[in-house]
Amino acid sequence: MTNFPDVDWAVSDAPVPYAAALCLMEARARAIRDDGARELVWFLEHPPLYTAGTSAKPADLKDPARFPVYDAGRGGQYTYHGPGQRVAYLMLDVGARGRDVRAFVANLEDWLIRALAAFNVDAGVREGRVGVWVDRTAPGGPLREDKIAAIGVRLKRWVSLHGISLNVEPDLAHFTGITPCGIEDARYGVTSLAGLGRVVTLEETDMALKAAFEEVFDSRLVRVAAPELSPAV
Repeated sequence: MTNFPDVDWAVSDAPVPYAAALCLMEARARAIRDDGARELVWFLEHPPLYTAGTSAKPADLKDPARFPVYDAGRGGQYTYHGPGQRVAYLMLDVGARGRDVRAFVANLEDWLIRALAAFNVDAGVREGRVGVWVDRTAPGGPLREDKIAAIGVRLKRWVSLHGISLNVEPDLAHFTGITPCGIEDARYGVTSLAGLGRVVTLEETDMALKAAFEEVFDSRLVRVAAPELSPAV
């Protein structure tokens, strides 16, 4: 038995335009705050694009003409989204779930770590570096660590927006248009499940994420239809 109410879980099969996703997140978060709507976890892919968080530095956008760039309104710096990457947006009532921002972010990290463990990937967090990382250091070689999942959230009146992105099989070359999360140190790069030799579909990724979410957030995910996006966006 879970301690928190069931959470709606939607999966969009077609790539979702970024502006449409922002509009839907804002509307759902407002409905959760003001109208008692159910919480929502939304799995999707975006077409190739870059997003700028509130701490983004202009110099970290190396190729501004490559893909569209959006002001995300979340914390963090520059991030890439695109096909082969599972994005999960969470509209959760963090106020009702303990009103603890640090604990919420720690739960996001734990969620990703547990999901990756389902594919025998030993991932973890690193002091001073946001996201979830894997050790790629060769025996006897210099330190090498790669980020496999990013985290960026925002709270509005204690309801969360944005969430996480997990690299399943994106084109990793697309990350070269930015300094991912502002980290320039050559010892730290970006990888994916495919880059680690894990042949995993998005559907398999979704199942691992679903199981791990229910463990970490103590709520059952209940599948609902994918959100209808405004044609005007």
